[in-house]
Amino acid sequence: MQALTSRAKVVGRKPMTFLEKLYIPVIAKAMGITFGHIFKKKPTVSYPEQRRTFSPVFRGVQVLNRDEEGRERCTACGLCAVACPAEAITMEAAERLPGEEDLYKEEKYAARYEINMLRCIFCGLCEEACPKDAVYLSETLVPSNFNRESFVYGKKELLIPHPLKEPEAYARARGERGS
Repeated sequence: MQALTSRAKVVGRKPMTFLEKLYIPVIAKAMGITFGHIFKKKPTVSYPEQRRTFSPVFRGVQVLNRDEEGRERCTACGLCAVACPAEAITMEAAERLPGEEDLYKEEKYAARYEINMLRCIFCGLCEEACPKDAVYLSETLVPSNFNRESFVYGKKELLIPHPLKEPEAYARARGERGS
C-alpha cells in the first residue's frame, strides 16, 4: 500500500525503563506544576465588594444615543437590523410630526426599536453599520433575570438619558467610550 503523503511517522514502541514504570519523574513534574499554582495570584473576584476591570474592547448592552441637544439620533434606516447576524434587532419607522423637532433630529425616526438580548451575540456590527452614531455597545453588563420576556429591550430601556435634563445619568450611561 502506498502512502498519500510523506508526513507519516514511524512510531517506536521501545520497552519502558524501570524508572519510567514507577512514574516518579512524571509525578514529580506534575507536583511541581501544582505547587507553582499555589503561590500565584487568585483569579477569583469577590463580586459585590470588588468590580472586575473590563478590557477596553468590551461590548455590553446596546444603547440608543442622543445628540447634544437631547434629540434622538436614530433615523430608522434599518442598517443595524440588516447587519445583525443573529437577527436580534426589530424596528419600525415613523415620520416626524410638526412640533416634534426637539425630539427627533431627522424627519424619520424609530417609532419602535427592540433588541432581543438572548439572541444578541455582542459582535458590534450594528454599531459599525449605523451612519448616524445612534447605536453603540456600552460598558454595562446585561442583568440576569428569570423570565425571557424581560430580555427583549424596547426603545424606552435602550435610549440614553437626556443630556440637558439629566446630565449625571447621561454621563454615567455614556461611560468612557460612548460617542
